This record gives sequence, C-alpha cells and structure tokens, in this order.
Amino acid sequence: MPDAAVRPVPAPASPTAGALGVLRPLGLDAARITGGLWAARQEANRRASIPAGAEQLDRAGNLRNLEILAGETQGEAIGPVFADSDVHKWLEAAAWELGRGEDERLACLQRRVTDLLARAQADDGYLDSVVQLRENERYRELPWSHELYCAGHLFQAAVAQVRATGSRELLDVATRLADHLVATFGDGRPGLGDREDVDGHPVVETALVELYRETGTRAYLDLARYFVEARGHGHMERYGAEPTYFSDRLPVRETPHPEGHAVRAVYLGAGATDVAVETGDTELLAALERQYAAMERSQQYLTGGLGSRWEGESFGDPYELPADRAYAETCASIGGVQWAWRLLLATGEARYGDQIERMLLNGFLSGLSLAGTEYFYVNPLQLRADAEPEENRSPAHGRRGWFDCACCPPNIMRTLSSLTAYLATRTDAGLQIHQYAPGPISSDGLSVRVETGYPYDGRVVVHVDEVPGRPVEIALRVPAWAEGATLDGAPVAAGGYARTTGLLAAGDTVDLVLPMAPRLTTADARVDAVRGCVAIERGPLVYALEQPDQAAGVVVDDARLDPDETITVERRDDLLGGTTVLRARGRVVRAPDGAARAPYRPLGDAVPTDGGDDERDVELVAIPYHLWANRGPQPMRVWIPLA
Repeated sequence: MPDAAVRPVPAPASPTAGALGVLRPLGLDAARITGGLWAARQEANRRASIPAGAEQLDRAGNLRNLEILAGETQGEAIGPVFADSDVHKWLEAAAWELGRGEDERLACLQRRVTDLLARAQADDGYLDSVVQLRENERYRELPWSHELYCAGHLFQAAVAQVRATGSRELLDVATRLADHLVATFGDGRPGLGDREDVDGHPVVETALVELYRETGTRAYLDLARYFVEARGHGHMERYGAEPTYFSDRLPVRETPHPEGHAVRAVYLGAGATDVAVETGDTELLAALERQYAAMERSQQYLTGGLGSRWEGESFGDPYELPADRAYAETCASIGGVQWAWRLLLATGEARYGDQIERMLLNGFLSGLSLAGTEYFYVNPLQLRADAEPEENRSPAHGRRGWFDCACCPPNIMRTLSSLTAYLATRTDAGLQIHQYAPGPISSDGLSVRVETGYPYDGRVVVHVDEVPGRPVEIALRVPAWAEGATLDGAPVAAGGYARTTGLLAAGDTVDLVLPMAPRLTTADARVDAVRGCVAIERGPLVYALEQPDQAAGVVVDDARLDPDETITVERRDDLLGGTTVLRARGRVVRAPDGAARAPYRPLGDAVPTDGGDDERDVELVAIPYHLWANRGPQPMRVWIPLA
C-alpha cells in the first residue's frame, strides 16, 4: 500500500489544469472525518457494508459469471444483463476504502476480482460477462443491454484503484475496453469509430472523461463528447424505444429539465458537465445549469429525492411529487450529488453545496440502515399504516439486504468511501469548506481542524493549525436556510459563503454559528399531493413522524400538526445511535375500532367528530427522516396536515 503522506490520492472527479472551473477539488487524503454522524456511517461501511457486499455478489452469481469466463468453473450466465456493473461499483468502493487505510483482507478480495476481470476480457478488449456467456451479439439492443453502462462503471473503478492504491492492473483492463469503444462508436471523425449510437443508460460519459483525466488519452474525451452530443437524434426510436425515458427526446443543449428515468438523466447531466468543462463549452455548461435549476425548482422532493414515478423509475411532470408513491431511488440521489458537485466546481455557487447537503443527509442516507447491511432502493416520504409489500423494492418490506436489481447497495458503498471528496475545495485565495464534519483538512500549506456536532448542532469551529507564507482566506458555506448566521459574532448572509478577513495565523479559530431552530416548510400549491400540509425541518435535516415514537393510540396517518405551537428540541443519545428529536403539538381524529369514515363528504361539511369519533390533542414526536425504518418497517410521514 503506498504511503498516503508521500503519494497524494486524487479525488474521484479531478478536472485537468486547463478545464473550466472556479474551484479545484482536494485530494481524497487531504481531509478526514474523525467523528460524528458521517464517521459512524463510514465505519459501518468499512466494517460491514463492503465485506457483506462481496458476499452478496458471490451469492447472487455476479462473480461466478466472471469465474466461468476465466475458466475456473462451468455454467450459464446468472442475473441481469448489467450484473457486472455491481461488481465494478463494489471494486470502486474497495479502492477508495483502501486509500483511507490498509485492510489486507479487502486488498486480497480486490486483487482477486481484478484478476477475474482481466482473464474474462475478450482479446479485442470487449468485456461484459453476461453478453459473452449468452453469446449475444454485441451492442444489439443498446437501449436495454447496459453494455456501455457496465463499461463506465469499470472505468470509474479502474481510476479509483490507480489513484487510491497505485495498482494499474484494472486500469490496463479499462484502457483496453475504452480503446475498443473508441474504435467502435462515433460519427467517423478522426480517431473515432463510425457506429452512431448511444447506450440506454448513461454513465460512460462521466467515466470516459475521468479516464481521459487519468491517462491523458484525448480520444476518451472525444468519445464522451460524441455520446453527449448524440442524444436527441433518434437513436432510441430506431430500436422502437420511447425516447423520453432514455433522455433522447431532445439534444442535451435544448432539454429544459431532466426527463425520463431519473438515474439515467442525472448521470447524463454529470457526464455532460464533465465534457463541458474539459472542452471549454460554456454554452453547454449554461444549458446544464438551467436544467439543474429546473429540476431543483419543480422535480425534486424536499429530501432531495429524485424521481416521482414507480413506472419507469422516472421523473414525472413538473410539480408531480406524490409523497406516498415517491420513487426517489437512492441511486438518483447519488447521481444528483455527483452532478451538483461538478457544477459547484465549475461555478463556485453555494447553492450546489446546499443541494449536496440536502441530498446526502436526507435522500441518500435514508437508503442505508444504521448497521450498514440493509438498504432502501425506493425512498418514499410516507408509508401508510395499512401498507402491504408489493415487490422486492417496496419500502413496506423495510430495508433489505440485497435486491434482484442491486444497483443501490454498492453505489452507497462507493459514495461513503469517497465522501471526503465533497467536504472542501481550494483556489488561489485559500480553502472553501462546503460540508461540515469534524476532522482535519489541508491544502497548499494551510491546515485546519473542524470541530462540530453538525448536523445536529449548528456551531462549526475551524482551528487553524498551519498557514502558508502568503495571505489566505477560509470560506465557509452558509446554507440558504440559515438566516441569522454569524461568523466570529458578525452577521453573515445566508445562501453564500462567509469569508475570513485579515491575515490568518496558526492558533486562530474561525467560529461559524448556523441557527438551528425548527422551521415549518410548505409546498407550492402545484404540488397537489401535499397541499394543506407542512413538513418540519431543523438545520439541514428533514424530519418525519414514525409510529414507534408516538403515544399509544396515535396513528401517524391521523396526525394533524398545530402550526401555532412551539416545537421543542430534545437530544436523545439512547435513540437510534444518538439523535435529536422534535416535539410538536397536534391533534388526531380517528374513528372507533372497526368503523370507517367515508372518504368523501359534501363541501362545507365538517369532519364528523360525533358518533364515537375520537378527536384529541396530542404530542407528536419527529425524528430525522434518514433514520426511519431502523426499527423495522413502520408507518411514517414527512408531510403532515395542519390541524
């Protein structure tokens, strides 16, 4: 294992020196998380998630497919056509984790799987175990075959492996496959193939750009640009597929907002942003900023979740955001974070840091159990008391150890293993801190230690340990919700960055205080599903009512919140690994056992409270949304009707 102090670990997204951009990422080893919520989740990821993930991949047959191709056993392909992609995401997680610290058992597993991939690869560089074993014609059904999608995740794993461990074995496999793609796909321009086509599931675009950044091979960037520009020109329709679902209805530059399959759409946005910054395409970058803003404004859940339709795992129409039928796939939040991070690097705008915070702490983290071994694929904002499990992904099952389509678990693993990449950036002026967690951060001779109880406590203290021999500043993101924030006692505006003034010296402290009073949030009237409801937020966290925390006889389906009563804050170290709960006053109206109120009544008629109906004032207890279902599947709601 290379000495991290000698060999820097570049971040997962590392733009070249000539790329467009306001901010530059730090190396992955330039920051560490040493305590608090994220340290606990990273430790569970290392101790439980990643080892269990390897076992699940073996049990599900993903690794056996590679073993057959490598000549170690015999049999037929097992699993979906994209089975290799989950292996690749797990390999990426393992690589970043090894970059964080030595683990010989994990290193052995990584070498074993890397060797299987090398031996499974065809002589011309092609690699997709299911297609190879089933002797399918290559690239015959690109809307659904996921061949380039699998290749993209392999490229990302290879880049992670060489950056975090110094090992080039997987990079050799990746470049052989990438060279095969370059020779196959494109519009015939010099250096590219002449098959004009695109994969139904984007991700290869982002991966090719990062492979270009790692190797310097310009053809990889050119192919990524081709795949971005080829969208919206009828490729999916040639297969008889509906173009909107595949983000192929319009060219990327003309798309008003993300559409179709949510994960595919945000992966495409991230990849197109990479292409824009590396090619200096300001027009494309501006189009992507507009798309992201439209998504944030009318297609995103309060939790940061993306995708409102179970049908097609897709974005719905603007403001189509049902709470109980929310899909909000965990992978979509991860893709949203990746896209927001690239836009943050390109523009330096704090709103993208706000987006990353909302998605990570709510839409992403809800997908993982505290133990680190059970997952949500789908993240609704309400589960009714009488909900019945429908299928493998249904949240009514509670979190599950794996899925038939297991894209989310290894995606969570790789995100947690590389989480420090999202904490801070640098410029010539100094250091910018975007996400708050305790631990050291170093950049260009400036070393600081962050001390905070965030996201439960709003105070962030930055201790300056070392300064370079030149003036530098520290910029701290002030979220848009943090009206009344102060820096070293002076008021600072919400929705931007608070910056130090004067010359920093070793031993200085910078004290940011973000107000953490609970606040009630309402939705635009066009979000029909939650009209007349409010949600409770505190700091960056969205809260939810979950059944186990309510008094006897109080069913969360029947709860109504009184907006005029004070919401109180209580720290509970004995609950769910330690958390902060909120107590609010409200009311329940419930029919007697065995009775049922009619679902409809004439306009103007009051809700009946006689004839045995029970109406009473109650205390309602809310927990952070990301912690729900750690006590089994339970009735839950984020949006609460007003009393």
